[in-house]
Amino acid sequence: MLRTTLLATAACVAFATSAFAQDVTLRLAHFAAETHPGHLAAVQFAENVSERTNGTIAVELYPANALGSPPEQLEQTILGSIEMNLPTQGGLDKYEKAFGTVMTPFAFSSYENAHEILDGPFMAWAGPKLEDQGLVMLSNWEYGFRNITNSVRPIETPDDVTGLKLRTPPELQIVAALEGLGAATTQIAFPELPNALNQGVVDGQENPIGVIYHYKLNDFQEHLALTRHVYNSMVHVINKEVFDGLTPEQQTILREESKAAGDMMRAAVIAQEEKELEELAAKGMKITRPDLSSFAAKMGPARERVADYSGADNMKMFLSFLD
Repeated sequence: MLRTTLLATAACVAFATSAFAQDVTLRLAHFAAETHPGHLAAVQFAENVSERTNGTIAVELYPANALGSPPEQLEQTILGSIEMNLPTQGGLDKYEKAFGTVMTPFAFSSYENAHEILDGPFMAWAGPKLEDQGLVMLSNWEYGFRNITNSVRPIETPDDVTGLKLRTPPELQIVAALEGLGAATTQIAFPELPNALNQGVVDGQENPIGVIYHYKLNDFQEHLALTRHVYNSMVHVINKEVFDGLTPEQQTILREESKAAGDMMRAAVIAQEEKELEELAAKGMKITRPDLSSFAAKMGPARERVADYSGADNMKMFLSFLD
Protein backbone atom coordinates (compact mmCIF):
# COMPACT_ATOMS: atom_id res chain seq x y z
CA MET A 1 0.00 0.00 0.00
CA LEU A 2 1.51 3.26 -1.14
CA ARG A 3 1.84 5.98 1.45
CA THR A 4 3.43 9.36 0.96
CA THR A 5 4.44 10.74 4.36
CA LEU A 6 5.65 14.16 5.32
CA LEU A 7 6.92 14.18 8.90
CA ALA A 8 7.94 17.06 11.12
CA THR A 9 11.65 17.28 11.99
CA ALA A 10 12.89 17.72 15.54
CA ALA A 11 13.94 21.27 14.71
CA CYS A 12 10.45 22.11 13.51
CA VAL A 13 8.91 20.67 16.66
CA ALA A 14 11.19 22.80 18.79
CA PHE A 15 10.11 25.86 16.81
CA ALA A 16 6.41 25.36 17.58
CA THR A 17 4.87 28.36 19.30
CA SER A 18 1.52 29.30 20.77
CA ALA A 19 0.29 29.93 17.22
CA PHE A 20 0.26 26.17 16.64
CA ALA A 21 -1.25 23.24 18.50
CA GLN A 22 0.87 20.25 19.46
CA ASP A 23 2.13 18.09 16.61
CA VAL A 24 -0.71 16.69 14.50
CA THR A 25 -0.73 14.06 11.75
CA LEU A 26 -3.59 14.34 9.27
CA ARG A 27 -4.34 11.51 6.85
CA LEU A 28 -5.71 12.55 3.46
CA ALA A 29 -7.28 9.69 1.49
CA HIS A 30 -8.59 9.99 -2.05
CA PHE A 31 -9.38 8.00 -5.19
CA ALA A 32 -7.12 9.62 -7.81
CA ALA A 33 -4.24 7.73 -9.40
CA GLU A 34 -0.72 8.75 -8.36
CA THR A 35 -0.13 10.33 -11.79
CA HIS A 36 -3.43 12.24 -11.77
CA PRO A 37 -3.46 16.00 -11.02
CA GLY A 38 -5.61 15.25 -7.97
CA HIS A 39 -2.74 13.45 -6.26
CA LEU A 40 -0.18 16.01 -7.42
CA ALA A 41 -2.35 18.71 -5.84
CA ALA A 42 -2.52 16.67 -2.64
CA VAL A 43 1.29 16.46 -2.59
CA GLN A 44 1.52 20.25 -2.96
CA PHE A 45 -1.01 20.69 -0.14
CA ALA A 46 0.91 18.37 2.19
CA GLU A 47 4.27 19.98 1.51
CA ASN A 48 3.04 23.55 1.91
CA VAL A 49 1.07 22.81 5.08
CA SER A 50 4.12 21.20 6.66
CA GLU A 51 6.31 24.16 5.71
CA ARG A 52 3.88 26.86 6.78
CA THR A 53 3.08 25.25 10.14
CA ASN A 54 6.77 24.78 10.95
CA GLY A 55 6.26 21.03 10.78
CA THR A 56 3.60 20.90 13.48
CA ILE A 57 1.13 19.44 10.97
CA ALA A 58 2.23 16.39 8.98
CA VAL A 59 -0.01 15.22 6.14
CA GLU A 60 0.01 11.56 5.12
CA LEU A 61 -1.34 10.85 1.64
CA TYR A 62 -3.24 7.70 0.65
CA PRO A 63 -4.08 7.87 -3.07
CA ALA A 64 -5.85 5.41 -5.38
CA ASN A 65 -8.37 4.16 -2.80
CA ALA A 66 -5.63 2.76 -0.55
CA LEU A 67 -7.88 3.09 2.52
CA GLY A 68 -11.07 1.79 0.92
CA SER A 69 -13.62 2.69 -1.71
CA PRO A 70 -14.68 6.35 -2.01
CA PRO A 71 -17.87 5.83 0.05
CA GLU A 72 -15.88 3.99 2.73
CA GLN A 73 -13.25 6.74 2.88
CA LEU A 74 -15.89 9.43 3.28
CA GLU A 75 -17.66 7.51 6.02
CA GLN A 76 -14.35 7.05 7.84
CA THR A 77 -13.71 10.79 7.57
CA ILE A 78 -17.09 11.57 9.11
CA LEU A 79 -16.31 9.12 11.92
CA GLY A 80 -12.82 10.59 12.37
CA SER A 81 -10.75 7.50 11.63
CA ILE A 82 -9.45 9.34 8.53
CA GLU A 83 -9.00 13.07 9.00
CA MET A 84 -9.38 14.36 5.43
CA ASN A 85 -10.95 13.19 2.19
CA LEU A 86 -11.58 14.34 -1.38
CA PRO A 87 -15.05 13.05 -2.31
CA THR A 88 -17.06 14.31 -5.24
CA GLN A 89 -20.45 15.96 -4.86
CA GLY A 90 -21.90 12.55 -5.71
CA GLY A 91 -20.43 11.18 -2.51
CA LEU A 92 -21.36 14.14 -0.35
CA ASP A 93 -24.99 14.20 -1.47
CA LYS A 94 -25.56 10.92 0.40
CA TYR A 95 -25.20 13.04 3.55
CA GLU A 96 -26.30 16.51 2.40
CA LYS A 97 -28.73 16.62 -0.53
CA ALA A 98 -27.83 20.19 -1.52
CA PHE A 99 -24.61 18.82 -3.05
CA GLY A 100 -26.66 16.64 -5.41
CA THR A 101 -27.71 19.67 -7.40
CA VAL A 102 -24.18 20.33 -8.72
CA MET A 103 -24.38 17.27 -10.97
CA THR A 104 -27.55 18.42 -12.71
CA PRO A 105 -27.05 17.47 -16.39
CA PHE A 106 -25.71 20.29 -18.56
CA ALA A 107 -25.84 22.78 -15.70
CA PHE A 108 -22.57 24.58 -16.51
CA SER A 109 -21.43 26.09 -19.79
CA SER A 110 -17.69 25.97 -19.08
CA TYR A 111 -15.08 25.28 -16.43
CA GLU A 112 -14.95 28.99 -15.63
CA ASN A 113 -18.72 29.09 -15.16
CA ALA A 114 -18.62 26.07 -12.82
CA HIS A 115 -15.74 27.45 -10.74
CA GLU A 116 -17.36 30.87 -10.32
CA ILE A 117 -20.61 29.38 -9.05
CA LEU A 118 -19.12 26.64 -6.87
CA ASP A 119 -16.57 28.93 -5.18
CA GLY A 120 -19.08 31.74 -4.76
CA PRO A 121 -22.78 31.40 -3.99
CA PHE A 122 -22.86 27.61 -3.87
CA MET A 123 -20.08 27.23 -1.30
CA ALA A 124 -21.51 30.03 0.85
CA TRP A 125 -24.88 28.27 0.84
CA ALA A 126 -24.02 24.56 0.94
CA GLY A 127 -20.64 24.49 2.68
CA PRO A 128 -21.95 25.19 6.20
CA LYS A 129 -24.55 22.44 5.79
CA LEU A 130 -21.79 19.82 5.93
CA GLU A 131 -20.93 20.77 9.49
CA ASP A 132 -24.11 19.04 10.66
CA GLN A 133 -22.60 15.87 9.18
CA GLY A 134 -19.33 16.30 11.06
CA LEU A 135 -17.36 17.76 8.15
CA VAL A 136 -15.78 21.11 7.32
CA MET A 137 -15.52 22.05 3.65
CA LEU A 138 -12.10 23.53 2.91
CA SER A 139 -12.37 24.18 -0.84
CA ASN A 140 -13.42 22.91 -4.24
CA TRP A 141 -10.85 21.04 -6.31
CA GLU A 142 -11.41 19.57 -9.79
CA TYR A 143 -12.52 16.39 -11.57
CA GLY A 144 -14.12 17.54 -14.77
CA PHE A 145 -16.85 17.26 -17.35
CA ARG A 146 -17.84 13.66 -17.96
CA ASN A 147 -17.81 12.05 -21.41
CA ILE A 148 -19.00 8.77 -22.93
CA THR A 149 -16.79 6.01 -24.33
CA ASN A 150 -17.99 2.82 -26.00
CA SER A 151 -16.87 -0.05 -28.21
CA VAL A 152 -19.90 -0.14 -30.54
CA ARG A 153 -20.20 3.06 -32.57
CA PRO A 154 -19.29 6.76 -32.71
CA ILE A 155 -21.70 9.14 -30.99
CA GLU A 156 -22.77 12.17 -33.01
CA THR A 157 -26.41 12.55 -31.87
CA PRO A 158 -28.48 11.46 -28.87
CA ASP A 159 -29.89 8.62 -30.98
CA ASP A 160 -26.41 7.11 -31.09
CA VAL A 161 -26.54 6.61 -27.33
CA THR A 162 -29.87 4.77 -27.46
CA GLY A 163 -29.50 1.09 -26.66
CA LEU A 164 -25.90 1.23 -25.46
CA LYS A 165 -25.15 -0.64 -22.22
CA LEU A 166 -23.14 1.84 -20.17
CA ARG A 167 -21.50 1.52 -16.79
CA THR A 168 -22.05 4.37 -14.34
CA PRO A 169 -21.05 5.01 -10.74
CA PRO A 170 -23.95 4.73 -8.26
CA GLU A 171 -24.96 8.37 -8.67
CA LEU A 172 -28.50 9.14 -9.71
CA GLN A 173 -27.60 12.26 -11.67
CA ILE A 174 -25.34 10.36 -14.07
CA VAL A 175 -27.80 7.48 -14.37
CA ALA A 176 -30.62 9.93 -15.12
CA ALA A 177 -28.59 11.75 -17.78
CA LEU A 178 -27.62 8.58 -19.65
CA GLU A 179 -31.03 6.98 -19.36
CA GLY A 180 -32.49 10.25 -20.64
CA LEU A 181 -30.41 9.64 -23.77
CA GLY A 182 -31.77 6.12 -24.09
CA ALA A 183 -28.87 4.13 -22.67
CA ALA A 184 -29.24 1.09 -20.44
CA THR A 185 -27.15 1.71 -17.31
CA THR A 186 -25.56 -0.62 -14.81
CA GLN A 187 -23.45 0.08 -11.74
CA ILE A 188 -20.05 -1.60 -11.58
CA ALA A 189 -17.31 -0.78 -9.07
CA PHE A 190 -14.54 1.15 -10.77
CA PRO A 191 -11.76 -1.39 -10.05
CA GLU A 192 -13.88 -3.98 -11.89
CA LEU A 193 -14.56 -1.72 -14.88
CA PRO A 194 -11.61 -2.66 -17.14
CA ASN A 195 -12.47 -6.35 -16.88
CA ALA A 196 -16.16 -5.63 -17.53
CA LEU A 197 -15.26 -3.64 -20.64
CA ASN A 198 -12.83 -6.29 -21.83
CA GLN A 199 -15.39 -9.06 -21.45
CA GLY A 200 -18.20 -7.08 -23.03
CA VAL A 201 -20.36 -7.02 -19.91
CA VAL A 202 -21.06 -3.40 -20.87
CA ASP A 203 -20.54 -1.51 -24.13
CA GLY A 204 -19.03 1.51 -22.51
CA GLN A 205 -18.78 3.94 -19.62
CA GLU A 206 -18.46 7.64 -18.85
CA ASN A 207 -15.81 9.63 -17.00
CA PRO A 208 -13.72 12.80 -17.25
CA ILE A 209 -10.95 12.81 -19.87
CA GLY A 210 -8.26 12.53 -17.21
CA VAL A 211 -9.72 9.32 -15.82
CA ILE A 212 -10.09 7.78 -19.27
CA TYR A 213 -6.47 8.68 -20.02
CA HIS A 214 -4.74 7.83 -16.72
CA TYR A 215 -6.55 4.52 -16.32
CA LYS A 216 -5.98 3.62 -20.01
CA LEU A 217 -9.62 2.88 -20.74
CA ASN A 218 -8.77 3.34 -24.41
CA ASP A 219 -7.31 -0.17 -24.22
CA PHE A 220 -10.90 -1.43 -24.07
CA GLN A 221 -12.86 1.31 -25.87
CA GLU A 222 -12.70 2.48 -29.47
CA HIS A 223 -14.97 5.54 -29.36
CA LEU A 224 -14.96 8.66 -27.19
CA ALA A 225 -17.68 11.32 -27.45
CA LEU A 226 -17.17 14.68 -25.74
CA THR A 227 -20.70 14.84 -24.36
CA ARG A 228 -19.83 16.83 -21.19
CA HIS A 229 -23.17 15.68 -19.80
CA VAL A 230 -22.35 16.14 -16.09
CA TYR A 231 -19.74 18.19 -14.25
CA ASN A 232 -18.41 17.31 -10.84
CA SER A 233 -15.31 17.95 -8.80
CA MET A 234 -13.38 16.75 -5.81
CA VAL A 235 -14.33 18.58 -2.61
CA HIS A 236 -11.68 18.85 0.12
CA VAL A 237 -13.25 18.08 3.49
CA ILE A 238 -11.87 17.52 6.98
CA ASN A 239 -13.44 15.97 10.07
CA LYS A 240 -15.03 18.83 12.04
CA GLU A 241 -13.83 17.71 15.45
CA VAL A 242 -10.26 17.48 14.15
CA PHE A 243 -10.52 20.90 12.50
CA ASP A 244 -11.96 22.48 15.63
CA GLY A 245 -8.99 21.12 17.59
CA LEU A 246 -6.52 23.14 15.51
CA THR A 247 -5.49 26.70 16.29
CA PRO A 248 -7.02 29.53 14.22
CA GLU A 249 -3.66 30.00 12.50
CA GLN A 250 -3.51 26.34 11.52
CA GLN A 251 -7.10 26.41 10.30
CA THR A 252 -6.33 29.42 8.11
CA ILE A 253 -3.29 27.70 6.64
CA LEU A 254 -5.30 24.57 5.82
CA ARG A 255 -7.98 26.62 4.07
CA GLU A 256 -5.46 28.71 2.12
CA GLU A 257 -3.32 25.75 1.03
CA SER A 258 -6.39 23.69 0.14
CA LYS A 259 -7.59 26.51 -2.11
CA ALA A 260 -4.12 26.85 -3.67
CA ALA A 261 -3.92 23.10 -4.32
CA GLY A 262 -7.40 23.08 -5.82
CA ASP A 263 -6.51 25.97 -8.12
CA MET A 264 -3.38 24.13 -9.22
CA MET A 265 -5.39 21.00 -9.95
CA ARG A 266 -7.96 22.96 -11.93
CA ALA A 267 -5.30 24.54 -14.11
CA ALA A 268 -3.57 21.19 -14.64
CA VAL A 269 -6.76 19.33 -15.57
CA ILE A 270 -7.82 21.98 -18.07
CA ALA A 271 -4.34 22.32 -19.58
CA GLN A 272 -3.89 18.57 -19.94
CA GLU A 273 -7.25 17.68 -21.48
CA GLU A 274 -6.41 18.62 -25.07
CA LYS A 275 -3.00 16.96 -24.82
CA GLU A 276 -4.61 13.82 -23.41
CA LEU A 277 -7.16 13.81 -26.22
CA GLU A 278 -4.37 14.09 -28.79
CA GLU A 279 -2.56 11.14 -27.21
CA LEU A 280 -5.74 9.06 -27.03
CA ALA A 281 -6.36 9.76 -30.73
CA ALA A 282 -2.77 8.83 -31.55
CA LYS A 283 -3.35 5.51 -29.80
CA GLY A 284 -6.31 4.80 -32.05
CA MET A 285 -9.28 6.16 -30.15
CA LYS A 286 -11.90 7.76 -32.42
CA ILE A 287 -13.09 11.04 -30.91
CA THR A 288 -16.28 12.91 -31.77
CA ARG A 289 -17.36 16.38 -30.68
CA PRO A 290 -21.15 16.37 -31.08
CA ASP A 291 -23.39 19.43 -30.98
CA LEU A 292 -24.55 19.31 -27.36
CA SER A 293 -27.72 21.36 -27.74
CA SER A 294 -29.68 18.31 -28.89
CA PHE A 295 -28.36 16.32 -25.92
CA ALA A 296 -29.30 19.02 -23.41
CA ALA A 297 -32.76 19.29 -24.96
CA LYS A 298 -33.52 15.73 -23.83
CA MET A 299 -32.65 16.35 -20.17
CA GLY A 300 -36.06 17.50 -18.88
CA PRO A 301 -36.95 14.17 -17.24
CA ALA A 302 -33.40 13.74 -15.94
CA ARG A 303 -33.46 17.15 -14.28
CA GLU A 304 -36.79 16.27 -12.67
CA ARG A 305 -35.23 13.12 -11.23
CA VAL A 306 -32.31 15.13 -9.85
CA ALA A 307 -34.71 17.66 -8.31
CA ASP A 308 -36.72 14.87 -6.68
CA TYR A 309 -33.52 13.38 -5.28
CA SER A 310 -31.92 16.63 -4.13
CA GLY A 311 -35.08 18.33 -2.94
CA ALA A 312 -37.20 20.87 -4.76
CA ASP A 313 -36.07 23.77 -2.57
CA ASN A 314 -32.42 22.85 -3.01
CA MET A 315 -32.83 22.69 -6.77
CA LYS A 316 -34.62 26.04 -6.83
CA MET A 317 -31.73 27.62 -4.93
CA PHE A 318 -29.11 26.02 -7.17
CA LEU A 319 -30.86 27.10 -10.35
CA SER A 320 -30.96 30.66 -9.04
CA PHE A 321 -27.14 30.62 -9.05
CA LEU A 322 -27.17 29.73 -12.75
CA ASP A 323 -29.29 32.70 -13.81
